Amino acid sequence: MRILLVEDNEALADGLSAILKGTGHAVDVVRDGASADAAIASENFDLVILDLTLPEMDGLDVLRAMRARKSTASVLILTARGAPEERVRGLDLGADDYMIKPFDISEFEARVRMLLRRQAGLRSSAITYGGVALDLNSRTFSAEGTPLDIPARELGLLEILFMRAGKVVAKEAIMQSLAAFDDDLSANAIEQYVSRLRKRLAPHGLTVRTARGIGYYLDKASAA
Repeated sequence: MRILLVEDNEALADGLSAILKGTGHAVDVVRDGASADAAIASENFDLVILDLTLPEMDGLDVLRAMRARKSTASVLILTARGAPEERVRGLDLGADDYMIKPFDISEFEARVRMLLRRQAGLRSSAITYGGVALDLNSRTFSAEGTPLDIPARELGLLEILFMRAGKVVAKEAIMQSLAAFDDDLSANAIEQYVSRLRKRLAPHGLTVRTARGIGYYLDKASAA
């Protein structure tokens, strides 16, 4: 999933970014409200983690603007502003969750997982398709109880396709989900990941099919 982290505290931003990248997400970091507003207007994110007290533009104004533009990204407010009226304003403006600093990292990670599941339209953290299972909490795949060893980028691609199994996912959407601002990810690279993934999935009865000119979708290998 692609996450925008909006936090002006450099040490905190670096720490949270490392945690999120460590679980395989593409993470972009901006340190002021104006940059956040511009990023949300021009890019697609699955989740925005938003501080409120920001240089140049307040976090609530960023939230108000993104909802006015009909952005459907989930929003987790992460702030020291914990007064009840602040929480009510944030939730009323369209935030999906609200955490007060300081916070417990394990709870933060759990709330991120919950919001990303909700964003994908999933209620459970366990998904099965064909003979393969995905545990969203640990972001691990297994076949008949045996863990599958999949490199990070291929893992991210499989996760995207798995959560939309049977549905075509546009190549551009895959590229946006896997790449952060500073990543150089080409269409050719996606094709290479797809090719490698097909080989890894073949023994387990799954394949990645191409919707020519559009994108890719996960399917059962025995299907016509």
